Amino acid sequence: MEASAGLVAGSHNRNELVLIRGHEEFQPKPTRVLNKQVCEICGDEVGLTVDGDLFVACNECGFPVCRPCYEYERREGSQLCPQCKTRYKRIKGSPRVEGDDDEEDIDDLEHEFNIEDEQNTGQNQDEARQPLSRKVAIASSKINPYRMVIVLRLVVLAFFLHYRILHPVYDAIGLWLTSVICEIWFAISWILDQFPKWYPIDRETYLDRLSLRYEIEGETSMLSPVDIFVSTVDPLKEPPLVTANTVLSILAVDYPVDKVSCYVSDDGASMLTFEALSEAAEFARKWVPFCKKFNIEPRAPEMYFYLKVDYIKDKVQPTFVKERRAMKREYEEFKIRVNALVAKAMKVPPEGWIMQDGTPWPGNNTRDHPGMMQVFLGHNGGSDVDGNELPRLVYVSREKRPGFQHHKKAGAMNSLIRVSAVLTNAPFMLNLDCDHYINNSKAIREAMCFLMDPRIGRKVCYVQFPQRFDGIDRNDRYANRNTVFFDINMKGLDGIQGPVYVGTGCVFRRQALYGYNPEDKEMLMSQLNFDKRFGQSGAFVTSTSMEYGGVPPSSSPGTLLKEAIHVISCGYEDKTEWGTELGWIYGSITEDILTGFKMHCRGWKSVYCMPKRPAFKGTAPVNLSDRLNQVLRWALGSVEIFFSRHSPVWYGYKNGRLKWLERFAYINTTVYPFTSIPLLAYCTLPAVCLLTGKFIMPSMNDLTVVSICIMMQISTMASLFFIALFISIFTTGILELRWSGVSIEEWWRNEQFWVIGGVSSHLFAVVQGLLKVLAGIDTNFTVTSKASDDEDFGELYAFKWTTLLIPPTTILIVNIIGVVAGISDAINNGYQSWGPLFGKLFFSFWVIVHLYPFLKGLMGRQNRTPTVVVIWSVLLASIFSLLWVRIDPFVVKAKGPDVKQCGINC
Repeated sequence: MEASAGLVAGSHNRNELVLIRGHEEFQPKPTRVLNKQVCEICGDEVGLTVDGDLFVACNECGFPVCRPCYEYERREGSQLCPQCKTRYKRIKGSPRVEGDDDEEDIDDLEHEFNIEDEQNTGQNQDEARQPLSRKVAIASSKINPYRMVIVLRLVVLAFFLHYRILHPVYDAIGLWLTSVICEIWFAISWILDQFPKWYPIDRETYLDRLSLRYEIEGETSMLSPVDIFVSTVDPLKEPPLVTANTVLSILAVDYPVDKVSCYVSDDGASMLTFEALSEAAEFARKWVPFCKKFNIEPRAPEMYFYLKVDYIKDKVQPTFVKERRAMKREYEEFKIRVNALVAKAMKVPPEGWIMQDGTPWPGNNTRDHPGMMQVFLGHNGGSDVDGNELPRLVYVSREKRPGFQHHKKAGAMNSLIRVSAVLTNAPFMLNLDCDHYINNSKAIREAMCFLMDPRIGRKVCYVQFPQRFDGIDRNDRYANRNTVFFDINMKGLDGIQGPVYVGTGCVFRRQALYGYNPEDKEMLMSQLNFDKRFGQSGAFVTSTSMEYGGVPPSSSPGTLLKEAIHVISCGYEDKTEWGTELGWIYGSITEDILTGFKMHCRGWKSVYCMPKRPAFKGTAPVNLSDRLNQVLRWALGSVEIFFSRHSPVWYGYKNGRLKWLERFAYINTTVYPFTSIPLLAYCTLPAVCLLTGKFIMPSMNDLTVVSICIMMQISTMASLFFIALFISIFTTGILELRWSGVSIEEWWRNEQFWVIGGVSSHLFAVVQGLLKVLAGIDTNFTVTSKASDDEDFGELYAFKWTTLLIPPTTILIVNIIGVVAGISDAINNGYQSWGPLFGKLFFSFWVIVHLYPFLKGLMGRQNRTPTVVVIWSVLLASIFSLLWVRIDPFVVKAKGPDVKQCGINC
């Protein structure tokens, strides 16, 4: 065996070697340095004319464009110069197009008539030199009114707050002061959230151009290699079958197999995960060729076989139905084998787990075990049933010892960065959660349209895809899809410096995770102490300087195996910059926000890619308690970042590389949990007003104002400000939905859960974050369960008690009591009390309507009576009871004192 052939590792059940080939022979060539004039469209040399002169496409302004781009623009585009908008004239040697003048007959017509084949070849070359992606601006008819309303809303908000501050309510000064403080905080929060959406954009990718440029027929593919990371911890909460489906979708991805390597991090050192992965590797030998033969989507078998779609559509091969049935039977047998492993793992043997060869499982003690690595699919033994090569599949479990800080998911991801750099060292990395399968087999190609684009690629640190989910109820009761964030906020950030990193479905540039800047990498490398920065591993340090990836040819398999185990040891990161300047950043359980923030501070840009077919799909907790716990974990991570040294409020000003609107967005991601405090107060105020008879607005003294102002007990000026603010809020939302394509139902669900999560999960996150900072009391988060219920949305109705349910339940009860008390008081005091009541009832009903999904979740499944009927029945029954007591028809009402009974002094 040649020393440069790759890694050799022993198989767990066979006495043979598994070989991993490096990427060095396929690495793309570096972009050449251009000393002459450069085309402003494709980046190639402008070139010369047929007479040997410098090629000039536009004689009016001289804008530098090469001949292929010039001819492509004349043939397929607008035929206009990009700079001066003058129509391109025909140049000698270029074919005619529609619109050319007839007097241009100087060209040799024989050449024009004899180049049909050459023209087709040239057309492909021209197409390959075109940009691989482009920005698509939002139509001005949609975005300009949106911006105008934002400015108008800001002005109205300023006048409203000015009025509120200068007109206190002296008979309810506490309520007034609380409400004003809340409104000022809401205004600041709105500014931080709104203005990063000022420049929303869409993007288009051109996969055909990517293939023409990097996959020339008859030659080796020049597409860049990709290392794909999948992380899992607890196989009981993250079922092995779910993880296996994610891995299978990766192995079947539409990308050159020798360019794909899949690394699965098992941070729980579970033998169940290990054996399930072994089963998945065997099943992949049949599943991958089936996917590629019939071009099926999605390529996760669980999702594919249980989609309620016409699977015969667009299929023309007669054997498809027969082979699909056979494959479905194979998959069901595979599921039975995995389920048998899960059932077996429920009861741990007293002596611990034993592997098939009789040796004890090294990870029997999950907190004290050596580093483990197993190559399931590689170069040898990595072929499918048709004899074709399969992508690499590597199992990794990093070393854990007592007394070491392991940094949870961020530490596991950093271990994968190092071990993949030693073994394959692909220049790009895709990270996925174990429940996020590849839904679009061309997802990696979509990302490469940005990362390998000669114009913008070298400044892009990562390409983020939106998160999409399966198994959510049709009404999306708890806003699990989070469409407003992924389809509105992220598009806005894409027009500034790029979207934030959201933890999964993201393709990284490896050099960006190594802490390099996009421009001055060479200067930075000359100043580095590599051992202090990267750790003491010669093989890994060498790989960090290889921008285009690959493994050094001189590396022996034994050395690489030894280094791979070394870089996942628990003490490797000691006295290095891992977690502070390199890789995934430590300091928060939401390591994704910190990691992306550090990259943007160094001057990198990120890109948001939204293909028509979602790139990845995952599972989301549909149960109310699980959803609140998930939001609690996110919010707690944001609070940790706010109090850390990496807080965007004060970090990253030194180099000035982070744009201000991007900073606004990052500040908003860290301060939004603190909105829970004023939100809790504001949701309680309506009930307090109803119970005390006070109000947060000045009393109405002028009885000549319009009736609506009388009913709301506020002055004319206050009513105008309130109405204008309400209209501006509504109009902003409508125009936002217009340019983004988000439905009004999704927007409303997001508004409802903003209140539900704000008064529960966000509030607890602030309390826990303060306890951690001030008292050092740490809180552990639990992994969100990825298990699915056999019944459709059965988990949606399951009731799981948690303390997170207490605050919103209390607010609901208090507001319902306030409504009943307010109406009964108005009945008691007569007609004149109804006017002041309506303003209080408006705000109280605003709270109840926003908390309605929460109340529905508390009540569970209603088999006979709809929830809304139950709610209104209770409310109306209470009002009717109070009214009945007020009328009291069974008792005769006395008109005055009974003189006969008590005398004249009564």
